[in-house]
Amino acid sequence: MTKTDTPNRSQADAWNDASGRAWAEMQDMLDRMLAPFEATLTQAAFPGAGRRVVDIGCGAGATTLAMARRLGPDGLITGVDISGPLVAVARARADAEGLRAGFIQADAQTHAFEAGTFDAAISRFGVMFFDDPVAAFANIRRALRPGGTLTFEAWRSPMENGFMVSAAMAAAPFLPAMKPPAPDAPGQFGFADGARVRRILDAAGWRDVEVAPLDMPCEVPEADLMAYATRLGPAGAALKDADAATRAKVTEALMAAFRPFVRDGAARYTAACWLVTARA
Repeated sequence: MTKTDTPNRSQADAWNDASGRAWAEMQDMLDRMLAPFEATLTQAAFPGAGRRVVDIGCGAGATTLAMARRLGPDGLITGVDISGPLVAVARARADAEGLRAGFIQADAQTHAFEAGTFDAAISRFGVMFFDDPVAAFANIRRALRPGGTLTFEAWRSPMENGFMVSAAMAAAPFLPAMKPPAPDAPGQFGFADGARVRRILDAAGWRDVEVAPLDMPCEVPEADLMAYATRLGPAGAALKDADAATRAKVTEALMAAFRPFVRDGAARYTAACWLVTARA
């Protein structure tokens, strides 16, 4: 297999380069932005104190650490992420807090998990990026004991998430390289179709699949908006190589695009997601 044939090669390249570094550097802001999902996920997925859990696409470790606190000193959680920069941040945070949490830089689609190791698998927006989602979820299922649970959050459609797509839509006229992803392509909205999510999990051998809508009120401080919009997501990636004049035009367009969401010092919006559960 050549490098270009390696599963999830484009994701590995992005998350171990500029995208991964940006998320690592902006960890505090992102943790605050996504905190409502952390509480919902860890409550819905909690398998009981002292159990073993794997966090897929753990990023900088916020959900991993939150679940570790719930599992207690006799439990163990393992965070898995393809990004070296994010795993390094997550590992340092766990060490600083003295939690029983381990981390692996790996692709969950292909990583050789020990079979039947975990009681539960969780993910907060970390499972929509696989080249072959059926193979990935089959691999995750094998890592769980019989009867183990899967719980994850994923974004619904772009049409239902106006705030989340505002930056890309505003920046696109100035950044020709930006192209909308194909429907169902790996990416933020790769699991927008709930029926497709169910088909994927059924094909991967999961049972008792439930795909439930989750609408969560969220906010981003107004002071953080431009950093969020110009360093993260498709607009942030496209701006990385833009000249100063283009950056100025995009920034102006972004400020106008976010204005309808801002009140009382923060951009406020409702995030439209799925809460997905299944059993091995």
